[in-house]
Amino acid sequence: MGLRAERRARGASAGGDILIDTGLGKTIAAQLKQMPFLFRLATDLERSQPAADQLDAGGYDRQRLRYILLTHGHWDHVSGVPDFPGVPVLVTAAERRFIYDDGFATGIARGIDASAFRDYTFDGGPYLGFERSHDLYGDGSIVIVPAPGHTPGSIVTFVALPEGARYAFVGDLVWELQGLIEREPRPWLASKMIGEDPVAVQESMLRLSAIAMRYPQIAIVPAHDGRGYNGIPLWSRAANH
Repeated sequence: MGLRAERRARGASAGGDILIDTGLGKTIAAQLKQMPFLFRLATDLERSQPAADQLDAGGYDRQRLRYILLTHGHWDHVSGVPDFPGVPVLVTAAERRFIYDDGFATGIARGIDASAFRDYTFDGGPYLGFERSHDLYGDGSIVIVPAPGHTPGSIVTFVALPEGARYAFVGDLVWELQGLIEREPRPWLASKMIGEDPVAVQESMLRLSAIAMRYPQIAIVPAHDGRGYNGIPLWSRAANH
């Protein structure tokens, strides 16, 4: 059995592994009880094995996990953070402010031990058309760029695996890959309900769309489109040795 790199990506680098978002965690049922009734009524979750259980079942040594990297602070991306006690959580300063200033959608993130958060800055120069960047380990294996709009501190993470495969994990910049290909933003009502900045979303989408056209070898992976994970190689127990 294997794990898709972990489906939200293990970054491979001498600096250590990262987990990009955590998805729904072991305590999602209890977490949802904190949400407004109407939200719970309208939310239909597709339950799956939590990331922590997937890694454990695959024989993954958690000592190799150096960071959890958040694409943004919405509940469905941070629910599993408590399943990884002691692992630092990387977040932009803008997103950290958003977490503490927003409403119920970031309530689960506000429940994370504040000492776990590690802010980082975009201290690098342009990267693939984005004006600023942050090379996490300084070796090009994991490069983060700001892509605000869905939330103020949303990011896109570029991952280069040792065998040469390259990915762009875009969080919720788009919910489906087709939206990026057609440069089609979310419906107005959906965008309004989640408090997006439509101008910033459009700008981030245009930058990423240009990358997709110019560099077709970079696989674009939206968090909510399972088709984006199809080309990610399975991580096997053997990779842990």
